[in-house]
Amino acid sequence: MTGQAEQSAQTFAMVLIPRFNMTALATTLEPLRIANYLSTRTLYHWRFLSIDGGTVTASNGMTLESEAFAQTDDRWDAILVCGSWDSEHYDNAKLFAWLRRMDRRGVTLGAMDIGAFILARAKLLAGYRATVQWSCLQAFAEQYPGTVAEEQLYVIDRNRMTSGGGVAGLDMMLHEVERRHGRQLALEVADQILHYPVRGPEAPQRMALGSKQSELHPVVRDAIAIMEDALEEPVSVPALAERLGVSQRKLERLFRKYLGSSVVGFYHVLRLQYARALLTNTNLSVREVSVASGFASMSYFTKSFSAHFGKRPREYREAWPDLDPGPIWPGTTALLVEAAKSARNPA
Repeated sequence: MTGQAEQSAQTFAMVLIPRFNMTALATTLEPLRIANYLSTRTLYHWRFLSIDGGTVTASNGMTLESEAFAQTDDRWDAILVCGSWDSEHYDNAKLFAWLRRMDRRGVTLGAMDIGAFILARAKLLAGYRATVQWSCLQAFAEQYPGTVAEEQLYVIDRNRMTSGGGVAGLDMMLHEVERRHGRQLALEVADQILHYPVRGPEAPQRMALGSKQSELHPVVRDAIAIMEDALEEPVSVPALAERLGVSQRKLERLFRKYLGSSVVGFYHVLRLQYARALLTNTNLSVREVSVASGFASMSYFTKSFSAHFGKRPREYREAWPDLDPGPIWPGTTALLVEAAKSARNPA
């Protein structure tokens, strides 16, 4: 934007979905608030909207007051869907119609955490690049193949902006401040919130999957990347070693040193974690989840899943009720790796 339009304050609508992620919302707003604080004029406005208005409760139990989106007729510059747990199943025809109407008006649409599921369900992400929180990214890609899912801190693609949640909102909105008001202001905002270095959109969302150390050996890191790209059709250990240009013995030694697990055992955990995400984030049948996770035998998949998560796949899905106050994570990857050590004959 240039000229007079560039001098106008930008107005953001934050659409609060029940059990939204308060951290993701706060980190997205703070750079805008501080940009106003440091400037001689107001650069950004924001308001909280929801389906019915009133109090909306976040996943941590905190609450915010909101306005009903249908009762606002403001001209928004951007609308961000603040979603989190269970957003993958959220379905509200009135909200979807309103978002599509705003899109036709040229409003930038975005989402944080796993709120992109809502935009995708509203048919507003087809043909776009987008991101969600890393633990749900592969399930998102499975559910919405028309959207290019990328594991990045944030993705800005034309008039869409999505972040992976957590503190990624800091970096995304610092980018927004820099784009509109210059790098110097963005850096001073970053100094105010003690956030440095400012990360670009391509920065990864996570450090090292399952690692007990701050960094993984490059061979192990590359091996995990190959595994994550081949969950439905697992790569054998000999083929994996060949692709990495190392011997099987060295590969096994590196996995045990850095991850405390065999290659097969760790791969087994990755596939079970993927299956867990598909069960909770998609409508695929249990059999389809089994196949998508690389398990040729349905009975073996059920046995393995039950051993790791304490419930059969169908029971796990049914134990994910809408009224629970918050999600229960099945355990850290490191703990699941420990459990994998005792699993017999992993596939």
